[in-house]
Amino acid sequence: MTIKDIFSEVELAKQDIENLGVDDLKRELQDNPDLLLIDLREIQERVDLGAIPGSIHAPRGMLEFWASPASPYYRDYFQEDRRTILFCAGGGRSVFATLALLDMGFKDVAHLEAGFGGWQEAGEEIEDVAATSRWIRRE
Repeated sequence: MTIKDIFSEVELAKQDIENLGVDDLKRELQDNPDLLLIDLREIQERVDLGAIPGSIHAPRGMLEFWASPASPYYRDYFQEDRRTILFCAGGGRSVFATLALLDMGFKDVAHLEAGFGGWQEAGEEIEDVAATSRWIRRE
């Protein structure tokens, strides 16, 4: 069996989900105060690079466990009908995470196609997570 090209798989999967640009996300953040913006990156990525303001950290490895009401790890900000937008560093992990939430039964899920990197390259505001995180690196 040949190992799949993950980047081709990401591009194929994008056909089945809602892909947002940076301007789309900015508009949604402005228009919907109840929007749930999930940062899927590892905690150290958030601490080292910052985050999109207002985002909540839910590492990709825990997403389904935090989103399932049947799980002991459930986080109540995950709600079936709540508009949820996911992002990662470059838009790959968030594709698969979006598919996972849709498969679980969430109704209104999209992802930031350009990821955090695209947000940053567009010159948008970045939250300094290190300033308030207990997970900062110490010398």
